[in-house]
Amino acid sequence: MKNLLTILSAAFLLIACEKGKTTAANGTDKADSTVANSEWKPVDSATAMKAWTAYSTPGEMQKMLAKSNGTWTGETTMWMENGAKPMMSKSEATNKMMFGGRYQITNHKGDFMGMPFEGMSIVGYDNAKKKFVSTWIDNMGTGIMHSEGDWNPSTKSVEFKGKMTDPSRPGKDCDFREVFTFIDDNTQKLEMYGPDSKTGKEYKTMEIKYTRKK
Repeated sequence: MKNLLTILSAAFLLIACEKGKTTAANGTDKADSTVANSEWKPVDSATAMKAWTAYSTPGEMQKMLAKSNGTWTGETTMWMENGAKPMMSKSEATNKMMFGGRYQITNHKGDFMGMPFEGMSIVGYDNAKKKFVSTWIDNMGTGIMHSEGDWNPSTKSVEFKGKMTDPSRPGKDCDFREVFTFIDDNTQKLEMYGPDSKTGKEYKTMEIKYTRKK
């Protein structure tokens, strides 16, 4: 069944790409067609199948994520602006691998400024990009945060970088950065950085220390 799904997925990809190539070649805008054709690199079906299989097969990075399965308690420290008095809160996070060990979904529950807080993240390792990828949603916004990160084996951490909506500036996004460190099998740390509202300079906005719940 796994091989059949892989074959079907690769076949779909090849057909879709071939249609895109044909459309570009037959378009009325010659400039766009020239650009599209110059970027197109033909790939034979055997090569495409091999690449698709490697892309869809969980590996060591996915296994590393799976080690975090379970429930964790979090101690959160947050700063609303650079130099502000820190606000403390507690939370709980439950990690679970999904889709055959390809992604990890995490449900977060806690409180923020006396209000109930819920959030959900999906994290995976993109085998083709060689990067970790992440999305985040919560009950205190209506957007979706996207980020990508590189694994640093010397610090056992992933540094995610992405953009998020800045509600104070309608229509504008702001950069954010996260560093997620796997301290040991039972301890993890998340540090989040963003722009100061007054200066625009980066500062640490939040830190969460996670301990595996026994």
